[in-house]
Amino acid sequence: MKDLTQSDIDRQNVLNNSLVLDNLRTYLGVPGMFFQEEYRYTKQQISEFYQIDIATTERYLDNNEKEIKHNGYVVLKGKTLKEFKNQFGHILNLSSKTAHLGVFNFRSFLNLGMLLVESEIAKALRSKILDIVIDSLNEKAGGSTKYINQRDEDFLNTIIKEPHYRKEFANALNLYLDLGNIKYAIYTSKVYQCIFKEDAVEYRKILKLENTENLRDTMYAEVLKLIASFENGLSHEMKKKSEELGRKITQTEMDLLLDNFANHPLFKPLVEDARIKMASRDYGFRKVFHESLKNYISTVSKSDFDRFLGEKSKSLEDRIDENIDVFKRLKNR
Repeated sequence: MKDLTQSDIDRQNVLNNSLVLDNLRTYLGVPGMFFQEEYRYTKQQISEFYQIDIATTERYLDNNEKEIKHNGYVVLKGKTLKEFKNQFGHILNLSSKTAHLGVFNFRSFLNLGMLLVESEIAKALRSKILDIVIDSLNEKAGGSTKYINQRDEDFLNTIIKEPHYRKEFANALNLYLDLGNIKYAIYTSKVYQCIFKEDAVEYRKILKLENTENLRDTMYAEVLKLIASFENGLSHEMKKKSEELGRKITQTEMDLLLDNFANHPLFKPLVEDARIKMASRDYGFRKVFHESLKNYISTVSKSDFDRFLGEKSKSLEDRIDENIDVFKRLKNR
């Protein structure tokens, strides 16, 4: 069970997930003051909800100011405060001399609840948040997040092209590397190791894949594209080296070529991006922890939550059904 009070990544993953926020908003039903397209809450209202004194609320604000402001806490002043007073001043009994007023939106209201350790209400809320996170994921992903990657609209197009690049790499290994059939498994695994620091066996174990399950069916579109690019470029380098030597290259020469290719400056930003996406999404969606990528774990962005769980996300089967006519035309060419 995650401790939301201790992990800023876990807190932000909740607050970036619009599906979870909608379900929490419905569950809590906390009334607020609708202002500038959001419900707002004063420190007094927040303190009353969590059954703490205002001094405690202010202490958490001071200690976590950057995070809570990032999630929507604002200080109203000037013209904005005047507009707020005109709408809600009579309800809040605000003094005409009030020059600034701090207000929470729903996200920062939840944010404070995930930090508070003095409040039993906040403790109960954290437990409910974790339940809703799990229920929301299961509801959208059909009970399993193993193939959450396939809900991305880019996945279908990427996985259709993937066999072509895979075939090119296999052909290059066949034509230019002097090694038995084991070479296909060895260098596929080594490519994975170069890109996300895990070989095929490690990756399969971490995601708890059966022997019959294809590793690439679980990979995000960006990772598949990078593997295809990497293998395609490596195929070119193998051909060039073999033609220079006038023979097939040895395993030792192949390992050196692979090492030099993996360390090319061109790939560094692409590999870094792929590692961040893979580590962060697997941690946020699949609740999977990649030890070798632990330093790459970051929060899952709002756009990623929308991408995999939002309105545009769909199961692979649904996307295939929608494009069945296109596939038929391609088949008949």
